[in-house]
Amino acid sequence: MEETKNKKDCCESKGDKVRQSNLSPDLLNAVFTCPMHPEVQQIGPGSCPSCGMALEPKEQSLQVENEELKDFKKRFLVSGILTLPIFLSEMLSHLFGVKILFPASYVAVAQLILSTVVLFWAGKPFLIRGLLSIKNKSLNMFTLISIGTVAAWLYSLIALLLSDSFPDTLKSSTGTVPLYFEAASVIIVLVLLGQIMELKAREQTSGAIKSLLELAPQTANLVESGQEKVVNISEVKKGNNLRIKPGEKFPVDGCVIEGESSVDESMITGEPMPVMKFVDSKVIAGTINNQGAILIKAESVGDKTMLSQIIKMVTNAQRSKAPIQRLADKVASWFVPIVLLASIITFLSWFFLADSNNLSFALITSVSVLIIACPCALGLATPMSIMVGVGRGAKEGVLVKNAQALEITENLNVLVVDKTGTLTKGQPEVSGIYTVNKFPEDKLLAIAGALEQNSEHPIAKSILKKCKEREVSVPKIDEFKSITGKGVQGKLGSSSVLVGNERFLIESKIDTGSLKSKVNEQRQQGATVVYIACDGTLIGIIAVGDLIKETAYEALQDLKSLGVKIVMLTGDNLLTAKSVADKLGIEEVYADVLPAEKSGVIEKLKAKGLIIGMAGDGVNDAPALTLADVGIAMGTGTDVAMESSDITLIKGDLRGIVKSLNLSKVVMRNIRQNLFFAFAYNIAGIPLAAGLLYSITGSLLSPVFAAAAMSLSSVSVVLNSLRLKNQKI
Repeated sequence: MEETKNKKDCCESKGDKVRQSNLSPDLLNAVFTCPMHPEVQQIGPGSCPSCGMALEPKEQSLQVENEELKDFKKRFLVSGILTLPIFLSEMLSHLFGVKILFPASYVAVAQLILSTVVLFWAGKPFLIRGLLSIKNKSLNMFTLISIGTVAAWLYSLIALLLSDSFPDTLKSSTGTVPLYFEAASVIIVLVLLGQIMELKAREQTSGAIKSLLELAPQTANLVESGQEKVVNISEVKKGNNLRIKPGEKFPVDGCVIEGESSVDESMITGEPMPVMKFVDSKVIAGTINNQGAILIKAESVGDKTMLSQIIKMVTNAQRSKAPIQRLADKVASWFVPIVLLASIITFLSWFFLADSNNLSFALITSVSVLIIACPCALGLATPMSIMVGVGRGAKEGVLVKNAQALEITENLNVLVVDKTGTLTKGQPEVSGIYTVNKFPEDKLLAIAGALEQNSEHPIAKSILKKCKEREVSVPKIDEFKSITGKGVQGKLGSSSVLVGNERFLIESKIDTGSLKSKVNEQRQQGATVVYIACDGTLIGIIAVGDLIKETAYEALQDLKSLGVKIVMLTGDNLLTAKSVADKLGIEEVYADVLPAEKSGVIEKLKAKGLIIGMAGDGVNDAPALTLADVGIAMGTGTDVAMESSDITLIKGDLRGIVKSLNLSKVVMRNIRQNLFFAFAYNIAGIPLAAGLLYSITGSLLSPVFAAAAMSLSSVSVVLNSLRLKNQKI
């Protein structure tokens, strides 16, 4: 990774130093990066050594104004005013035969003065970046612009000052040498216009992030010692008590400790229905308290909140590179030198082969080639689509970690799904308690609760919930030990107890046959069976049922219609897994799979040459999520699962996977369209600029029109990318 870190000398210009004076001290010490080359990073503003663009703050803020956009607008306005008389004085006489009242020499001197200001003041950022690109041996679009405009201006200056030294063959019918001050000036104006449009477009691409930033309130009602006071959000610490009044937004993630209310979570989850919150309910920063004042305890503050994590993920994804961009980068690295060579060949060809005005024709064509072939559109093609597409996904609750995941998802042909929390709601409830030899049910619950009270697993929570409902006291357990994917064990007084799946008991040499008929009956109904044993003997089972998500069947059918095969991978028993699979139309099922074995199944499928997506929500899914080509975490799952994934679905809804697949397809299609526009434009533009049609039309393509065409190509890529904002996924 190319990283300039604290070194500014490789990409900082005088213009950047002027720009720094308008920035706050905090921003000057922030990390800046290039939107087109995210691997370039440094402390404080500057210019990218690869493409010459101004670096932007890595972390978005509502307060940060785009200083480059403001500066370019000012330069565009002044240069436009100064260029207008140059353009009119040149075009009116040449195109329409309008006679200029002032002597030609006066007009030429005025053009020199005005064009000098335009080129060396308004175009200064481009000239500096062009010079740096040559110095850093990293040729880019600014190399071509600076060489083209300076060449046109320098030729005109020499022609004005030393016109008598020029041969008659280079002079017009009026006896003067043609000047191209207007070409240099108009090119700068048009390039500025193109840059302004690109910068505005990039601001639009960050609209999703800014809308997320706007969700977070700036103040909170802090409650201390019974007193309530308004404080800045930055002063809130973990463990503080905060009062949230009706209509207010939650400033942090927390837990309700007093009161109850309905909360609008649609801005985070996309679900329109309000969610009721009671004591112990979790609340998310940025959501809105509808009714009833409630007291919460802050659990995640600052950049630790879910909202902050979402913003960070979207920002990083927008600045990441898709593999397809390597093609564009590779072409661009060769393209500028090839264009320079083409320009030189064009100049020499016209200089030596043209019958008359050869130097003038050579200059026009060579400058036109330089300007029309600027690879601006090529550099924008992929990043613009990625930035808009990732923002579009975020609005739909689909968080993409990086551009590579977005590209791979397009070719997904197998989706491996976990059962609990992915296909099912992940909120199981105890549906039956069955004991051996009339062992007391409440005592069985107490033993199970004692072992499960340290677990965050949904099944453990359902057992503890049943203990609470029955008012069963949960004793303290000693020598607690958890065996991943199997169960838990410990000491209850002098007795050895364990809770887990059938495999765990069999490996512990405990007979499970006494309740076989009840076990099979519950599994055929789709319930998960938890075994409880004491001192080496089975004492009972607890059946836990988990309802299938209402949208699961619809989502899986949509995925199948897109050519994706569905495979279930679960640690649950085969009978239970098959019961769920049959209801959802899933034909391939891997059951009784331990967490470590899930990775083996993924490797087996990948060995067949398939592109594998894995959807899960638990800690035990993390290794498989990492190994899959695309890991998809349900937003209702664990932090470990989300950290291990490439895509996170905030809503925890399988329809989000369909949206992810559709998003990938439309973004990749958009990128290919952009690359086609850029390549096709340059392939067609260079020959025309070089004078290919001169023998037919009798005229050459003016550098002015070449600049207009170059700007138009970038605009077409930008507008095509922005279509993704309204694309249905």
